Amino acid sequence: MTSAEAAVKRLCLPEAQVSAHYVLAEDGRGWQLVDEALRAWHAGAGQWGEITDMNSRSIGIELANTGAQPFPEPQMAALEGLLAEILSRWEIAPARVIGHSDMAVGRKIDPGPRFDWRRLARRGLAVWPEPGRPGDFEADARRAGYVWAPGQEEALLSAVRARLRPWGRGALCDADRAVIAGLAREYPVVPEE
Repeated sequence: MTSAEAAVKRLCLPEAQVSAHYVLAEDGRGWQLVDEALRAWHAGAGQWGEITDMNSRSIGIELANTGAQPFPEPQMAALEGLLAEILSRWEIAPARVIGHSDMAVGRKIDPGPRFDWRRLARRGLAVWPEPGRPGDFEADARRAGYVWAPGQEEALLSAVRARLRPWGRGALCDADRAVIAGLAREYPVVPEE
């Protein structure tokens, strides 16, 4: 969408068959479109660990940003305030704050590599793991909550890098294996087999 207002308009159209609980503009303005206790249709098909119906088990916050530019300070400050309230109200652990690219590997790419997950983690609103001992990338990604289909290994690497190593480039390396190992060790979603 070209603006937050355009996104709000689209998210309110029944024929669009998409909605979100909240939309936050670049300047920090926000709109609540769906009551938090009700289902919104923001996640679509996706999965995090064993949760396959993400729309029924999540609160969707859409950020007006193409993902190609940094997220402005007023928007990040508004997001931090909103997240703090939601996490407190619903007793949600910071490890359960994820992006669309985390739960829809290969289908969604937002919020993208310009999103400052580390900033949210410093404020207790998300997680940023210490790197672990490099191991089996796919097994650790699965334990951390990522789910993907055969043939989506590159999309998985992109999703993990967007979240934990946005500066990473090239083929899968030990640095990638280390960050996902740290996430799987510190915040496992799926028990180790």
